[in-house]
Amino acid sequence: MPSSAVARGRFIVFEGGEGSGKSTQAELLAARLDAVLTREPGGTELGAQIRSILLASSDNGLADRAEALLMAADRAQHVEEFIEPALLAGRDVVCDRYIGSSVAYQGYGRGLDADMVRAISGWAAAGLWPDLTILLTVPEQVSLERTGGARDRIEAAGAEFHRRVAEGFLAQAEDEPEYWIQVDGTGSTQEVEQRVLAAVAEMLGEPE
Repeated sequence: MPSSAVARGRFIVFEGGEGSGKSTQAELLAARLDAVLTREPGGTELGAQIRSILLASSDNGLADRAEALLMAADRAQHVEEFIEPALLAGRDVVCDRYIGSSVAYQGYGRGLDADMVRAISGWAAAGLWPDLTILLTVPEQVSLERTGGARDRIEAAGAEFHRRVAEGFLAQAEDEPEYWIQVDGTGSTQEVEQRVLAAVAEMLGEPE
């Protein structure tokens, strides 16, 4: 008899700095793949409460290590409650930010031990790593034009902070080329979407 087991879904993550277009492209790819779309932080009810602390519009005195641990707590709940059940049910999941953001923002950006941040994040996620991470890159000036300036406490961390974040993303992409692919995020939404689709086809053999 043929097996009735459901094939596990694929886990695709979009990463990138502010104004890279990742949220828009995550939404477009999820629609094309009929995938579950989610985000971090804030992909669960508990996560939404954590997100409000992490992204407060003004400085709330949150220590850097506390910030990293709150990100990990959000991720632990997100994977347990939302991502892993969807994958087990055979659904593809597209997520706007994941462990790569913690490494880039709290590791490289805040100056914490990036390897430690990665290890804590991996533990929080119960060892769940993406099948593919798409890193959208844009020049600093394009990012500023798209965002129009800081809107939350992380966006307001300063230009040098965001340069370190960009370096952190690139370092991860270069370290794991079998799981990360860089995509030029400049141009129209449609142009970037075509690059994303080509990247997915190159790495995973789809989308249709």
